[in-house]
Amino acid sequence: MKSILHILILALVLLSCNNKAEKIDKTTTTELDTLPKIEDDLKKETQQDSVLITTELKDTLIYSKKEFDKIKNNHPEFFARFPINPDQLYFNENNYGEFGSEAGQDTYYILYAYFLKQKNGEQKYEKERKKLIDIYLKINSLFGHFQYGGTYFGHQHKRILGYAEYSIYLLPKDKNDIEKTYDISKQKNLYIKSLKQLIRDESKIDFYTLGKEKNKRTKKLYKIVDELDKLITDNFYLRRAQEFHYAHYEYY
Repeated sequence: MKSILHILILALVLLSCNNKAEKIDKTTTTELDTLPKIEDDLKKETQQDSVLITTELKDTLIYSKKEFDKIKNNHPEFFARFPINPDQLYFNENNYGEFGSEAGQDTYYILYAYFLKQKNGEQKYEKERKKLIDIYLKINSLFGHFQYGGTYFGHQHKRILGYAEYSIYLLPKDKNDIEKTYDISKQKNLYIKSLKQLIRDESKIDFYTLGKEKNKRTKKLYKIVDELDKLITDNFYLRRAQEFHYAHYEYY
């Protein structure tokens, strides 16, 4: 009798576990990521007749109340509890319609930055945001000079806002969150030296600019790297600079 009772209890436990697992399986990642928090305030219906978004790069976007609310309703990924980097998010969400063009992708990154900035804290991380944007702009400018311009660098200029805001999200918010407390001066020097070596190597194969003009050009490129050197003040900024560089600027 006891054996039968034990079997019945075990069966009930297993059935209960299966039901719980089924409920979890039916809960999508998006649903888990958009649980109520700061995101709820951002998702609320727009109160103004129109919305003006002005970026740190002086770009502006203007939307009517209807247009802006439509964007918020169509893109819940902007309000995810755990944001992912804008490149991955853009392509994961298959934004080939509304934001399908190169200019549309620029707009998507600007909107991504706009919403994430409110979640991160616009005023709280103003200095860190400015520094990250400056670092990314320097790297974009350096490689833009190497390639003598091109539309890619113009689009990157705008998308940098999204990359910088995601970096703010990754920024250690407390000293206890920082594991790598060692001096990074030697590592930073190696990175800066590698960029200056890249300038010298690129100069050797550059036949578009010659003579005195090439000297002027080389000095200008060195100045960009020197400015970048001053902006990289700790391990966080070094790692973010390297990640942005190696993820977006690869030429053969």
